[in-house]
Amino acid sequence: MTDLYPSRRAPEPGVFPRRDAVVHSTWTPDAPLSRDQAEQFDQQGYLVLDDVFGTQEMATLQAETVRLLGDPSGLQRDTMITEPGGEEVRSIFAIHAQSQLIGRLASDDRLADVARFLLGDDVYIHQSRLNYKPGFQGKEFYWHSDFETWHVEDGMPRMRALSMSILLAENTPHNGPLMLMPGSHRTFVSCVGGTPDDHYKMSLKKQEYGVPDEDSLARLAHRHGIVSPIGKPGTVIIFDCNMMHGSNGNITPFPRANAFIVYNAVSNRLQAPFGAKTPRPEFVASRRVDPLFPVSDDLAAYAA
Repeated sequence: MTDLYPSRRAPEPGVFPRRDAVVHSTWTPDAPLSRDQAEQFDQQGYLVLDDVFGTQEMATLQAETVRLLGDPSGLQRDTMITEPGGEEVRSIFAIHAQSQLIGRLASDDRLADVARFLLGDDVYIHQSRLNYKPGFQGKEFYWHSDFETWHVEDGMPRMRALSMSILLAENTPHNGPLMLMPGSHRTFVSCVGGTPDDHYKMSLKKQEYGVPDEDSLARLAHRHGIVSPIGKPGTVIIFDCNMMHGSNGNITPFPRANAFIVYNAVSNRLQAPFGAKTPRPEFVASRRVDPLFPVSDDLAAYAA
């Protein structure tokens, strides 16, 4: 397959225009988003949806988060990623496969139907995780495009995937919220340096390969600016797979917790990696294509 987005090959970084659509469906009045929302996603690469989940549903999800973090004995050990240099849990991967409730969340029509509309296809879960940024201890995550890693290390051929962050705790301006460069999704930044074997073991804690150069980041930031979407529990932040994003550390006493689900178009299933010897393991990048069937019953009914 032709590599439309080569990266980690040349000795110098490169900046290239996007070669894929952003919104893959034509808007109609029965779409799960308004016309303005669809246009914003196309132009800026992200959306913030307020009050997607109700109070009781969020209480159920929060209780599940407490259970998973408090008693991880039932979780696959490899899926638990701790903070660099510490034992605090940073992420739990493949969380939809380890929690019935999170699996149900990923199939919720309020999320899955939006993903199907924006990607113009049936969708499956490329990756899921519970992200936890503890008070005082939560470390930063440097600027990056997810697609660059998913393309180089997983073999995702095209930009036809998106991420949804479901806020489980309030994300404030101060506790390390997501930062985005709106509009940067239309530019692909190639990175320098090869991909070490088993790179994921290091990159899930702190990424050092597949990191954009500072000059390219500065140009993108000056051109597009930086936003930090915030919100209360129940808010959903959606952003394109090629969005340049990162987050600061959390030096407040207020933890940040998000359920994070990546939807990929079935037609965009993974191929051989474009810049790594072997693909990352299944819990990081699923090679099983199981199309989701959206469901609409109340999440609170899945309380333990």
